[in-house]
Amino acid sequence: MLKINEIYFSVQGESTHAGLPCVFVRLTYCNLRCTYCDTEYAFYEGKDMSLEQVIEEVKKYNCDMVEITGGEPLIQKEVLPLMQSLCDLGYKVLIETGGSLPIENIDPRVHVIMDLKCPSSRMMKKNRYENLQFIKPIDELKFVIGTREDYEWSKEMIAKYDLQSKCEILFSVVFESLKPVELVDWIIEDSLKVRFQLQMHKFIWDPKQKGV
Repeated sequence: MLKINEIYFSVQGESTHAGLPCVFVRLTYCNLRCTYCDTEYAFYEGKDMSLEQVIEEVKKYNCDMVEITGGEPLIQKEVLPLMQSLCDLGYKVLIETGGSLPIENIDPRVHVIMDLKCPSSRMMKKNRYENLQFIKPIDELKFVIGTREDYEWSKEMIAKYDLQSKCEILFSVVFESLKPVELVDWIIEDSLKVRFQLQMHKFIWDPKQKGV
């Protein structure tokens, strides 16, 4: 049984898959409390659904890509067989995780999009750096940057763990905290080989709107 906050069909707002149609399965609960969190409603709200019920709901949409998100989806152990089952059914499966819980038991077919929490999140101490050894070429590492300190720290982590040899690196701004042009300027000044991204859905719809 899984506690599900919402299941909806929209377009990917982030990652290298941005702009593509995607079914989102948002799981309830989170073990982090990031300063910029935009999904606090997923901390506790949700309904119990069996793995089979979740899959049947996903099948209602004519879409071959599914993202498992939260909250922190890895809190619920049943998410592992859910992702395996979706992969077996031929779906392209993504999981968005905050990076504080182990990822090594995730089906290798799943595209892991993992955060490394920057200083301004106030959750940096929760980063599980052991996860970096399990990152695959199809995975993506995301830094959500709100200050110059965050940016400099992110550069240090990229160099320290040779992250650019592992997978795609994503740099995002904390929405309405750091101006996108500032982050882009820093990236250009340093010729940093990262992918800048905006949260596309926050520009298409009201930033506070659910189910998009």
